[in-house]
Amino acid sequence: MSATPTREQTEAMIADVLEVYPAKAKKERARHLKPNDPAGSKECAVKSNVKSRPGVMTIRGCAYAGSKGVVWGPVKDVVHISHGPVGCGQYSWSTRRNYSRGTVGVDNFVPMQFTSDFQERDVVFGGDKKLAKINQEIAELFPLAKGISIQSECPIGLIGDDIEAVARQSAKELGIPVVPVRCEGFRGVSQSLGHHIANDSIRDWVLGTRDTTMQTPYDVALIGDYNIGGDAWASRKILEDMGLRVIAQWSGDGTINELATTHLAKLNVIHCYRSMNYICRTMEERYGIPWVEYNFFGPTKIVESMRRIAEFFDDTIRERTEAAIASYQAKFDEVRERYGKRLAGKTVMLLVGGLRPRHTIGAYEDLGMEVIGTGYEFGHGDDYTRTYPELKEGAVLYDDPTAFELEEFARRLRPDLMGAGVKEKYVFHKMGMPFRQMHSWDYSGPYHGVEGFAVFARDMDIAINNPSWNLFQPPWTRSGEVVTP
Repeated sequence: MSATPTREQTEAMIADVLEVYPAKAKKERARHLKPNDPAGSKECAVKSNVKSRPGVMTIRGCAYAGSKGVVWGPVKDVVHISHGPVGCGQYSWSTRRNYSRGTVGVDNFVPMQFTSDFQERDVVFGGDKKLAKINQEIAELFPLAKGISIQSECPIGLIGDDIEAVARQSAKELGIPVVPVRCEGFRGVSQSLGHHIANDSIRDWVLGTRDTTMQTPYDVALIGDYNIGGDAWASRKILEDMGLRVIAQWSGDGTINELATTHLAKLNVIHCYRSMNYICRTMEERYGIPWVEYNFFGPTKIVESMRRIAEFFDDTIRERTEAAIASYQAKFDEVRERYGKRLAGKTVMLLVGGLRPRHTIGAYEDLGMEVIGTGYEFGHGDDYTRTYPELKEGAVLYDDPTAFELEEFARRLRPDLMGAGVKEKYVFHKMGMPFRQMHSWDYSGPYHGVEGFAVFARDMDIAINNPSWNLFQPPWTRSGEVVTP
């Protein structure tokens, strides 16, 4: 029997939760909360990609976070300057676990933080001269750095510093790419615009600026995988097992040379559609490179994605793909056998960014679990269009929910597991609810790929079936039952 509520039950739950709001806020938030319709009918469409309502706590980040924290930050041989006050860079320092190979401070700068440390005088008099000096110092201190990116914070846009002019002059003097990124945090409604801005800066300053003589018919670029916990390495292994040659990783464990030569790929395979569809569309229009989404969470989606990618190539790749799938089957079966009985029938609610609110659904289902609610922090309409068919009718969908809404949905639906971000983690622990931090895998991983499925299953089992949940009782429960308002 399905644990997902009916559409009528979900509608009633949403109406009840919204009852505490003033009329205007209630009407506005109602557009962002809907029961799922797999057919994606208009009346069930979720409103998205608009400003959060002032005065409420939401989970979003800013444009700077989307550029520096997601797209540019994992490029390992480039020094990324957080240009502005120290806080933004400090907060975004080493928080996403973008694994990268290399010697720190020599050819790998991902674990390091660089900031222009704006002071009041810099805001008053401008920071262009300071930025130029910093670029020069970086070149002297780190001579093997292959480039510099300037990630602008809010004050830069407010005072009108000309970081583009500084970048051009510094690149000319230092002989390395210096890329200005106008990702001031106040721009747009969320970090999503930061992704777009970062993609555009690579398009305008890096992509297609270098060439190579070595090419094969099976060259592909791995797009939108940030190697959290080693995900990109797990994904790359599958592509190589298929007989494909990965010439670039965007951008986990990636290099600026890979970004510059991706225009030579025969196919772009994209994992995080939200953060990287822009550059894929650019390469399709400019260079005629096709692109395809893939999902390497769980056996079902892995096999589907492998076959979809193989269709872009010849029989040699298709045959190697089928051979690889056959070789994976025993590992998949072993994981299902070990964890399926312990997790079957368990329910999950999700709230994450990027692709995870829909991409992980199949992996949970492979273990016999059911996702009864999901939503995006900064999703767009096309994200939800891709999500509707993945869920059962009646599952609750929530876009940029307030902390109040998410907690109240959880109280009523009582999922066996909540998957969200670090800001929510301890709230749900205090509610007595098992939780996984699904932005950076709660310091575990990888979750992608064949080996990743085993790690994913183990971690869900650890969270849900941990005996510690039997050792305490939340104060708002009676006899172990949640008391709803």
